Amino acid sequence: MNLSFDIKLANEYTSSPQKIRVLTEDWVDKQAYCPNCGHLDIDKYENNKPVADFFCSNCREDYELKSKKDSVGTKIVNGAYRTMVERLRSTNNPNFFLLNYDLSDFSVLNFLVIPKHFFIPEIIEKRKPLALTARRAGWIGCNILLQSIPQTGKIFFIKDKQVEPKEKVLAEWQKTLFLREEKEIKAKGWLLDIIRCVEKLGKQEFTLDDVYTSDKELGRLHPENKHIKAKIRQQLQVLRDKGYLDFVSSGYYRLA
Repeated sequence: MNLSFDIKLANEYTSSPQKIRVLTEDWVDKQAYCPNCGHLDIDKYENNKPVADFFCSNCREDYELKSKKDSVGTKIVNGAYRTMVERLRSTNNPNFFLLNYDLSDFSVLNFLVIPKHFFIPEIIEKRKPLALTARRAGWIGCNILLQSIPQTGKIFFIKDKQVEPKEKVLAEWQKTLFLREEKEIKAKGWLLDIIRCVEKLGKQEFTLDDVYTSDKELGRLHPENKHIKAKIRQQLQVLRDKGYLDFVSSGYYRLA
């Protein structure tokens, strides 16, 4: 992957946001590949398509591009809150490309994809309505809370200007595709919460008791559930059955 933008493309624009949009979209169009099937041809939709920015001509996965300067950060500014929540419940919700750029040399710092199956209402933050004096008075936007997405849902093509092997990117994508099978948002939320709790342990192998240490946090997230430990055991079994975890012995697990 060439990490540099084709800066001559921005010469005809005076607005900085327009320049960045042109440069980043051109870079993705020329350099990115589909993490779902590995196809080298990511195509750009016509401008102002409401659902996505890019698509794979081979497997038809959709991708929306968000760009940020300097650092990935903890959240991404997104569009209308109501539209985003409706999209989470639809079948055409796109995956998200996040491109983090360096303006000192017009290059890519980080480029990652967040698969659409990691998007649930809990990671969408509602912003305050625009003031009555604003052109779109009362309009409500939203943020995507990156810190609420498990690390396994942030698949890097480029990390700190280092290109990741394509085989690794494709394998990381395939590892969590089972989440698409879960159509019920609340059930998917439970699986994602358990994945997050396992990640926080920072261990390749762990015990059931290790995961039990998150019972209070999970209780706050799911106050309607009065049997948190039983739910933890159930969700670990689901993750084992889906190949995300390996069962070592009674009460012992290993990340697959």
